[in-house]
This record gives sequence, structure tokens and C-alpha cells, in this order.
Amino acid sequence: MKKKAQKVHSRGFTLLELMIATAIFVVIGGAALALFAQHQPVFARQQNLAGLNISIRNAVAQLQLDVVNAGNGYYTGANIPDWPVGVTIVNSNPGTACNTPATFTYSATCFDQLNIIASDPLTPASHPDNGTFSGNINTDCIATTTSPIYLSTSLGTLAAATALAANFKANDELLLVDAANSSITTIWLTGAGATYTSGGVSGVKLVFNTTNADGTNTAANDPLSISTNTLNPKLNVNFCADDWVLRLQPITYKVNTANAADPQLVRVQGGTTSILADQVIGFKVGAAAWNVTSDTIPYSYNASAAFAASPPGYNNEFWLIRSVQMSLIARTTPVTDPTYRYRNGFDTGPYQIESVMVVVDPRNMTMNNN
Repeated sequence: MKKKAQKVHSRGFTLLELMIATAIFVVIGGAALALFAQHQPVFARQQNLAGLNISIRNAVAQLQLDVVNAGNGYYTGANIPDWPVGVTIVNSNPGTACNTPATFTYSATCFDQLNIIASDPLTPASHPDNGTFSGNINTDCIATTTSPIYLSTSLGTLAAATALAANFKANDELLLVDAANSSITTIWLTGAGATYTSGGVSGVKLVFNTTNADGTNTAANDPLSISTNTLNPKLNVNFCADDWVLRLQPITYKVNTANAADPQLVRVQGGTTSILADQVIGFKVGAAAWNVTSDTIPYSYNASAAFAASPPGYNNEFWLIRSVQMSLIARTTPVTDPTYRYRNGFDTGPYQIESVMVVVDPRNMTMNNN
């Protein structure tokens, strides 16, 4: 006999069970979302701090690369007794607060400026001349107290002079160096280079704003601060046909405070400005100088002050610099939420900060004990 098939009945959720399960899911899901929302700002701040760390370390790496090469490439293949100047520093030491805590803003007086002096690699170092192009190193001399000056070329042809003249533009700054003792001054061109021919020999004619009788310049004629102060015995105004004229292409590091709420460390070279770091709240540059800085004060942050001053400086005698110390401080974006209670120990602002300090020895300056 065959057995009758038994019917199997499957039982689902009741409406009450479904409602209870949904309520439990909503409670657990809401708790998870609340926990995520609570920690999301913390995660965002951690990400911002990590990004800040990477940003300032990359900026400092670029600084180190540039500073270590300060003083390189002045005279390719020339025998010169010492390098005249590798960096110049403009220290800002304001007597009053330079930031506004209530608005988290910083002004330009909070920051230093670093100029890395380099010659244009595309413009060959040239010899100054009085325009006669006779080749006599004793008589073919110029004084920077009188404009114009002339540059000779190795070939003396019009084609060579034309090629050299094309390198010089209005508002170029040139460094003049005495080949015998590396005494210097700078000139600021007021016009482009032009060809000039005398006695069948061609060279370049340059017009410029003249220097003072001691070789000093105004800040307008020397934005790099190489010759704005009396640098005896380094400054000179007389240069002859065996001396050098270099077209400068410096690298400048400074903090742009056009937006005071977001100061930016920028690198300027050849008219191109690159932003290296945002939210910068500290950029200071110190220097140790030969025969000036004592062992108890290894780095001075008062370049223009005298050694005997308090705090001491080194009289802007930049050719004596043997080592540079740079400090960079930056912050995460300020938190405007009034419930955010964290305050940092640097300026008590509602943000986290990162700082890096490095010491760099320019390779052509560290042994320049003259």
C-alpha cells in the first residue's frame, strides 16, 4: 500500500516579529551612524594633519636642495679665489604681535625672507669694459657710479655681441665681482642689453641705476639685499676687464600673506611663483657666520644687527655665512565650531600644528673662512 504524501507547511515571520526586527535594526543602525558622525571630524583632522606633515616636509626638502647648492655655478671653468655670496636673509623681528588670535590671521611681519643667490646658467659670465674693447686689463675699467657699462665677448664679433645682449632685460640685477679678492656690488638694469661697436670690436652696452660712491644701493635697486648695507671691505665700485659680471637668477623663499587667513610659503624663481605650503604660521631663518657668531649663540636671527647688539647679529655680512638654520611651522585649517575645545601650545589657536627645523651647510660656503 502506498503511503499518502504528507503536506509540509512553512511558517514565515509574523508582522509583529518583522516590526520588532526592524525596530532593532533602526536602533543599531542609528547608533552606528551616530558613532560614525561623532568620530568623522576626528578622522578628518587626522587626515588634515597627515597632509600637513607631508606638505611641510616636502617644502623643507626643496629648501634643503636649494640652500645646499647656494654659491654654485658662478663662474664655469674660471679660477676664482672664493665665492662672494651664497644667500641673503631678511629677518623680521617685530616689536609687537604680528598675528590676530581672534581671527586666526597673520601679517607679513611674522616671517623672514631667504634669497638664494645664483647666476643664470644660460647667460655666460662676462668681463666688464669701458667700451674701448682694447683687452687691456689695467685700462679697460669701469665704475658703477657711472652708467653705462660695457661687456666684452671672447670673439668680439657682432653676432656674438647680439647673442649675449639678448640675455639682458630691464629690471635684471647683476652681480659684479673682483676676480682678485671677490669684492662685489650689484647694479639694476633700466633697459635691455644692446650691441655696441668700437674700433671694429663689438660688445654689449648696459644702462643701469648707478650705485653710491661706496658701492651701496637702495632697496629698489637691490631687492636681494646684497649691497643695501655698507659691507666694508667687501663692497667695491671699480671693476676691470679681468673681473666678472653675472646675471642673477635667484631663488626667493617668502610667505605670501595676501590672504591673511591662509599664509602661503612660496618659492619664486625666474618670474615663476610656486606654492609650497598653505596655512604657514612660522618661517624663520638664522645663520652662523665665520668670525662673527659665538659658540654660545650658534645661529643669529638678526642679520642686520651688529655682533655686539642684543640680540646679536652679523651686520648683513652675508659672505661670512657658513651654515643656515630654517624653521617652518604650519597648521591645519582653523576649526570655527565653538564646541571644539582643543587649543595648541604655540599660539593657542583651534588647530593642530606641525613644525620642522633643519640646518643646511651650503657646499660652497662652509669652508669660506675669509
